[in-house]
Amino acid sequence: MLAAPNLPHKEENIMSIERFSVGKRMSEMVVHGGVAYLAGQVAEDPSKDPADQTRQVLAAIDKLLAAAGTDKTRILRAQIFLADIADFAAMNSVWDAWVPAGHTPARATVEAKLAAPEYKVEIVVTAAV
Repeated sequence: MLAAPNLPHKEENIMSIERFSVGKRMSEMVVHGGVAYLAGQVAEDPSKDPADQTRQVLAAIDKLLAAAGTDKTRILRAQIFLADIADFAAMNSVWDAWVPAGHTPARATVEAKLAAPEYKVEIVVTAAV
């Protein structure tokens, strides 16, 4: 009879999953396998115009990325949802000033009905840690 091969313990094959700001329905961010997955971020004060909402959203993204030990230079992908595609230029003016030259992620921008009518911008990012 052959001896069983020396296999690693199951626990050694499991990568950790770290969740941030865990709620009943979702977490604000999940880190797994060296990647940070952020939930869609919206403005804290949705009464502001699309440019100001974009600034608020990007500040929230910066804060979450810092909590994961990373930053905007390591964003792999961004998904941007606009309640009105007419706000594309206003959002881009803020985005372009925020994203570091040479570190622009893959990105898609679409018009979508957001969770509440006062929200103009929602951004989802995935970043390397």
